[in-house]
Amino acid sequence: MTDPATAATGVSARPRGLFGDAWRDLRRRPMFWISSSIILVIVVMAVFPSLFTSADPNLGDLGRQRQPPSAQAWFGYDNQGYDIYARVIHGARASIVVGVLATLGVVLLGGIFGILAGYYGGWLDTVISRIADVFFGLPFVLGAIVILTTLNSAGDAGAVRIVVQVVLSIALLSWPVSLRIMRSAAITAKQQDYVKAARALGASGTRIIFRHLLPNCLAPVLVYATIALGAFIGVEATLSYLGIGLRPPVVSWGVMINDARTYVRAAPHLLLFPAGFLVTTVLAFVMLGDAVREALDPRAR
Repeated sequence: MTDPATAATGVSARPRGLFGDAWRDLRRRPMFWISSSIILVIVVMAVFPSLFTSADPNLGDLGRQRQPPSAQAWFGYDNQGYDIYARVIHGARASIVVGVLATLGVVLLGGIFGILAGYYGGWLDTVISRIADVFFGLPFVLGAIVILTTLNSAGDAGAVRIVVQVVLSIALLSWPVSLRIMRSAAITAKQQDYVKAARALGASGTRIIFRHLLPNCLAPVLVYATIALGAFIGVEATLSYLGIGLRPPVVSWGVMINDARTYVRAAPHLLLFPAGFLVTTVLAFVMLGDAVREALDPRAR
């Protein structure tokens, strides 16, 4: 039966795809708007820190070390006399950059190898899967210690090099998860009739992968990437706390937590504020990932 609105306008309603239905579902979820608002504020803070503070995060004065929060410094001062509020604001950039770049690296590396292994199968799937199993068998912290201490053996490094080293270590140790997700999605998708029809019509493997498989395999990887981004921000803080991640001259929440670890009882505000921003950001990405997962899962509707 023709829809009355369609008959009146004479224009056929265009069916929504998976992502259209997901966006329609997301707009009705308070969790999506709450997490998105928090992430938006953090991203603006990272990109435009001058909108939130004009203080220099690297200007220290030992005469004011470990002073508590006040009207002059909302979050107080750390052990070196740095303004904690200014460092929290400016520290968002390094933490977000590490999380975003590590997520991109993991998704690209794991996604490419995963879709190739899932579509072609055979010896290629076996080789890629066994390589991934090797990386799965490495304890993350142990692997990161080996990689970062090896890369840092040359001595001092600039801020860009320090960030790149941390990003590479996280991506190198985490890509197998993305590979398994993409591989499973590709194996399922290649059994569908539209892929078999494209293959029967003589479409090349490259065309089938990019035109048919990839659009239908993105949903689970997108959910993983959203949650992983927040997790990688937490991983950066963990590595920095252990003294092998980001370090001065880089300013990040993990570096601040590392600096505050020996003064927690004497000056708890040194740890409270950077840890609070870190936990809030990671929680926001996890909430967003859960909302996206439920919206993209037809069984959840």
